[in-house]
Amino acid sequence: QVQLVESGGGLVQAGGSLRLSCAASGSIFNIGAMGWFRQAPGKERELVASIARGGSTNYADSVKGRFTISRDNAKNTVYLQMNSLKPEDTAVYYCYAEILRYDTGSYSDYWGQGTQVTVSS
Repeated sequence: QVQLVESGGGLVQAGGSLRLSCAASGSIFNIGAMGWFRQAPGKERELVASIARGGSTNYADSVKGRFTISRDNAKNTVYLQMNSLKPEDTAVYYCYAEILRYDTGSYSDYWGQGTQVTVSS
């Protein structure tokens, strides 16, 4: 069993900041890429940011310069620091991780339950 648990969402005014966390636990042998997607009402899920195990990062154009993704490999945790938030950042944010379990021979994608981020104008 593998579980991803997110925390840190909430309501914030435009221009404010939030920090999301996502911790993976369970029968984990190794974790590859980790990252965050988001889905706003009536829209498709989109990639916000991702980070490889070695630390290289990738961001959606809409969040570059405002969001920072990081990870702690010892804690199997990925973070998303969100600054200068805008109303259009309002969405449910989902973390994901590419995980190799002890009892399998290949990586599989696992997802968190989602956390709501609401930015008021």
